Amino acid sequence: MKSIELNITPEEYHNVQLLKEAAGRCLGVGPNDISHVEIVRRSLDSRRSIRYRCQAEVYLAGETYMPAEYHSPYRDCHGGEGVVIVGAGPCGLFAALRALELGLRPIIVERGKAVGERRKDITQMVRQGRVNPDSNWCFGEGGAGTYSDGKLYTRSNKRGDIGAVMRKFVEHGADPTITIDAHAHIGTDRLSDIIANIRATIIGHGGEMHFGQRVDDLVIDSKTGHVKGVHCIGGDTYEGRAVVLATGHSARDIYDLFSRRGWMLEAKPFAIGVRVEHPQRLIDDIQYHGPNHSTLLPPATYSLTTQVEGHGVFSFCMCPGGIIVPAATADGEQVVNGMSNASRSSAFANSGIAVTVAPGDVPEYSQHGVLALLRFQQDLERRTAAATGGGLKAPCQRLTDFCEGKGARRLNRTNYMGQVVGTELADILPPFVSQCLRQGFRDFGRKMRGFYTAEASLLAVESRTSSPLRIPRGDDGQHPQLRGLYPCGEGAGYAGGIVSSAMDGIKMIELIAASEKCNQGC
Repeated sequence: MKSIELNITPEEYHNVQLLKEAAGRCLGVGPNDISHVEIVRRSLDSRRSIRYRCQAEVYLAGETYMPAEYHSPYRDCHGGEGVVIVGAGPCGLFAALRALELGLRPIIVERGKAVGERRKDITQMVRQGRVNPDSNWCFGEGGAGTYSDGKLYTRSNKRGDIGAVMRKFVEHGADPTITIDAHAHIGTDRLSDIIANIRATIIGHGGEMHFGQRVDDLVIDSKTGHVKGVHCIGGDTYEGRAVVLATGHSARDIYDLFSRRGWMLEAKPFAIGVRVEHPQRLIDDIQYHGPNHSTLLPPATYSLTTQVEGHGVFSFCMCPGGIIVPAATADGEQVVNGMSNASRSSAFANSGIAVTVAPGDVPEYSQHGVLALLRFQQDLERRTAAATGGGLKAPCQRLTDFCEGKGARRLNRTNYMGQVVGTELADILPPFVSQCLRQGFRDFGRKMRGFYTAEASLLAVESRTSSPLRIPRGDDGQHPQLRGLYPCGEGAGYAGGIVSSAMDGIKMIELIAASEKCNQGC
């Protein structure tokens, strides 16, 4: 087997014979001398001519290619020492899978419902315009990532083994191509089954999953002062060797619990903005240099960033062929997010465009102390809902009308899962955010000619970009005041997306397993 790098056209990539010819040219052999070409890494480069840049393994005639198989070494942990994991998002689920490998019994406590039941609540949420505060786009088995696209890329390659996360997804039903893509994507429609398969692995090896259990307090050992479990609203308690807190960035009741108890929290910058939606054909034409591009190309993506008056303005969670969804977690709030199914077949592309916000940007909230940005976030979401009369209706304005102050009398067709209402977004957003967005969109229009257009729509408000708070932890992973509590993931302020959250959960379980007091009983 020979390892090579290829720079090939989309036609060469998608045609086996042309791919062998390209590999043969690289190795100085004919295509008939090659039995198989396996792509092990790929990225699409459209900066000039459109090319796939690939790492490939080439098997010559007579050599046999064996597809990779992924089977993790899970142990039977029935009756083993338990670790309580609060939250069944990617952080909690991957912590549980790693616990099984290390011989610890995961006990997952999740406020929401199993993924199938959760889907029904989301359907009702869209139809009725009312929010189930424990089962919605953010809460429930799989976490927010299950219903917001399943993008699996991160820059956090120093935090852990990204490949291990990808392999576990494939092990539970994901397309194996996610292991080779520079910007891997599963798709919301496929994630539900994958999450259910992960649950089956956890339960089948002795783990527990308890749904409909919202944590309202920690259980602290009166003798040692260590956290040994959690107490839930219904009265149930769950105890174990330690507690992994993986509640996600929207579990505001956990932040309020810490504030009431006087446990340490830290303010953390985050970002707010809008979701911008373009026709997908327009983004394709921009990125692929005109309308006559190959039909073999996927829906085009983009990544944009600029600086305006000391604030970062950036795109994130870009969803080609996507849908905009309501992501509020309580009635009286309005929040938007984006998602794509595996096919990315929608006629629209959408992306969050956000402006960085620090405590100093909102001095009027300083009386809330460490919770200042959280209260600012809540008030903004309520003000956005009030602007349209509630019911998960989204304020909407054409991009150019927003930037030029022309009101919202004319709207484009959108792919929002709900009703949109023409609204002057500058009346909702803080002035500094509006100013940064206006300049940011003009900057992006210069970087991507055609991005700044009346065909684009803005929907508000994109406010759940990350947590506005951090729950501190030491090098050993434990909260400084609460020994035995391991805060992790997006909710604790240590991750930003599915993969980084998963790696953070894995890291915490490894710290627990490595601690001197951990007696592995499996």
